[in-house]
Amino acid sequence: MPQLGETVTEGTITKWLKAVGDQIARDEPLFEVSTDKVDSEVPSPAGGVLTEILVEEGDTVDVGARLAVIGDDGAAPAAEPAPVSSAPPAPPVEAPDVVLTKPTADSTAPAPGVSATGPATGLVLSPVVRKLLNEHRIDPASVTGTGLGGRITRDDVEAVIGTRSPAAAPPPSVVPTIEAPAPTTPARPSPAGDGRDEVLPFTNIRRRTAEHMVRSKATSAHTLMVKEVDYERVEQVRRAQGARFKAEEGFSLTYLPFAARATVEALREYPHLNASVGGDALIIHHDVNLGIAVDLDNEGLIVPVVHHAEELTLRGMARRIRDLADRARTKRLGADDISGGTFSITNAGPFGTLLTGAIINQPQVAILSTDGVSRKPVVVTLPDGSESIAIHSVGLVAMNFDHRAVDGAYVARFLARVSEILNERDWAGEL
Repeated sequence: MPQLGETVTEGTITKWLKAVGDQIARDEPLFEVSTDKVDSEVPSPAGGVLTEILVEEGDTVDVGARLAVIGDDGAAPAAEPAPVSSAPPAPPVEAPDVVLTKPTADSTAPAPGVSATGPATGLVLSPVVRKLLNEHRIDPASVTGTGLGGRITRDDVEAVIGTRSPAAAPPPSVVPTIEAPAPTTPARPSPAGDGRDEVLPFTNIRRRTAEHMVRSKATSAHTLMVKEVDYERVEQVRRAQGARFKAEEGFSLTYLPFAARATVEALREYPHLNASVGGDALIIHHDVNLGIAVDLDNEGLIVPVVHHAEELTLRGMARRIRDLADRARTKRLGADDISGGTFSITNAGPFGTLLTGAIINQPQVAILSTDGVSRKPVVVTLPDGSESIAIHSVGLVAMNFDHRAVDGAYVARFLARVSEILNERDWAGEL
């Protein structure tokens, strides 16, 4: 199982694109995997014949787990397990494990499908499914499997857990890795069997997003700061050149690439925000790898990364953001596209939001939210020094930052610089 992102610890095999016995070429798509970061195809690390599939569709396994075996061109598919006999074994065929990017620390952990002690003993189950069954003391015979060949998946177990009443659910035997404060109000009871409520188990990306967000709030000292921005200079360029830009590029010129360019420029002057916390130190990144949050049509959220954003012009930034968003929504992102981010932007502005207090994308120290832009009356200074009222395009930018890393004054200066760049840059010339 490859490491598809810095914070990814496991993945779910959603589809095998080859069957046992199939010939496969190096870098040919082998399987589809879903993680909290990305749904993507994974290429084969070697050419040959797929001789074994060790993890079935729907199973969730840790990063580094052995998924399949590829043999030489003449290798036969692995036979079904047979009783041990005294006959000498056939000569072994050296075959590479599929995508062993990060070996697991515990080499004694059972492989997928190996039985272990507890209620789930003797069944072909993934480690994650077996762990859930054991923790919640669920008889696997009572769970209807929806995986390949009727195999029990993680979603099957969690659906059963979700329908149990709180009184019937035993306490877990393992302390969760993420601890949230107890609710101050009684939890809503699980749905009664009257058909009026629906139990909708979290998808893999929803579950992983939830874990990542809770972990972030537990890790960073989140502090919100907001700045009003005059986008009139940007608006003038969009009106004057928007139609030509769309004809040339095939998509509209939005506010986002302007805000991204201004952010990258300001980060050069305030590098402590293009950083991450490591132990008792601040790690400052000299490359600006800009994460842009993308909504997957209400199915989840992913943050692909514009690498080396400091090298891009306004047009280049717009192209890169559009490309990443399109590939994210069509599940064509690779591991490199979602790794290495040093600063993130989330953009709810197209929906007309007023103010968004986003959650920091760990291990980064800040995230910027660009909200809705609207026409408002503002006070402007005329050439003779007098003041007047004008109608400008105005919006808010909000930053949540980790107060462990920087103080409010530093962030205030950064936001002021972002506003200044947006309002004073010769955007027409850059475009």
